[in-house]
Formats: sequence, structure tokens, C-alpha cells
Amino acid sequence: MFKEFKEFAVKGNALELAIGVIIGAAFTSVVNSIVNDIFNPLLGIFIGKVDFHSWTLGLPGEGVLGIGSFINALINFLIVSIVVFLIARQFNRFRKKPSGVPDTKQCPYCMSAIALKATRCPNCTSQLNT
Repeated sequence: MFKEFKEFAVKGNALELAIGVIIGAAFTSVVNSIVNDIFNPLLGIFIGKVDFHSWTLGLPGEGVLGIGSFINALINFLIVSIVVFLIARQFNRFRKKPSGVPDTKQCPYCMSAIALKATRCPNCTSQLNT
């Protein structure tokens, strides 16, 4: 079990995931600053002073709903999701190959489409000269 865990931890995917989590945690403080220091003051210009944290809704008894905290969290989520979408969209654009460059070739024996770097056909198992 330790050997399997070691293989998992050393793989690139686990390392990339760890880096992503660390960057995501750091990104949270940036988004909170954008919401609290930029978005809320700009919104305050149009609708007056905005302090979402103080918005609450009293419930019977001693219960209080923190509507303002929820609104801030919702704004944070929207900003993060839009930024992540834009980053992923741009990343996918860079990864795409130009449409004129083929990524497959034809096996001379069975005529099926195979990867350009293939040295053996996965369909007929013929050795390719490449």
C-alpha cells in the first residue's frame, strides 16, 4: 500500500492537483479583495453605501440569517467561476492543433486510421516502418 501511495504521490497528476489547490487558496484572497475593495465600492456609487456583511434577517427566537455574507460568497463564486472559465478557455485554445495538420495516418495493411507516432497498428497489429 505504501508503494502504491508513493507512486501516486510522485505522479505528475498528484503534483499538479496539489499546485492547483495551493494556487486556488491564494486566489481566494485576491477574489475577496476584488469583491470587498473594488466591486462593493463601485456598486455603492450606484445604490449608495454597500455593506453586505451587515445585511441580516432575524428569525423567530434568536436565529439570524446572514444574507450579506451569502451575497458576498455568491459574488466571490461568480468571479472565480468566470475567471476559471476564461483561463480554461484560453488554455484549450493554445492546446488545439491547427486544423490543417493531420494527427493520424493510414495503416498500409488494414487501411484504418492510426496515430502519427504509432509503430504498430492497434487494429491489425502489423509492424509499421514509419
